[in-house]
Amino acid sequence: MQKPGWVYVICRAMVMAQSTLQQPEKVHFTVDEVNQRLPLVKRIVNDILQTGRELEKLRNQPDVPDTGQHVRRLTADLRAFIKELEDLGGFYKDWQFEIGLVDFPGEINGRQVLLCWRGDEDSVSHYHGMDDGYQGRKKIPAQHLES
Repeated sequence: MQKPGWVYVICRAMVMAQSTLQQPEKVHFTVDEVNQRLPLVKRIVNDILQTGRELEKLRNQPDVPDTGQHVRRLTADLRAFIKELEDLGGFYKDWQFEIGLVDFPGEINGRQVLLCWRGDEDSVSHYHGMDDGYQGRKKIPAQHLES
């Protein structure tokens, strides 16, 4: 994994500022509720990944004319995609634009957690503690996977 570049810093700051202003209406989601949202979430995450990767390419081509205008347009697009995802209750976490990681607030065994979905997964099947991050991912217990 490469070191975070300016695209990471800009996007992260932009999203953190936006996220503190707007919280989703729903505090906790069930696994079923997240899975019902996944068809739309997958399309949004694909747009985020494509836009983020395009921004990364521009970072490596600083001498291209009109780069600043293109970066502003892509940044605005990225902001809109992330807002759309947050409106569904999810929070984008993959600032390297590699796997499309999204967390949804949930509850497992009476404990507040983040239901953690990767862009290459068919459904949400993992969670982690509020402060554990991706490295703390665990399988969701079977009783929480049933409808």
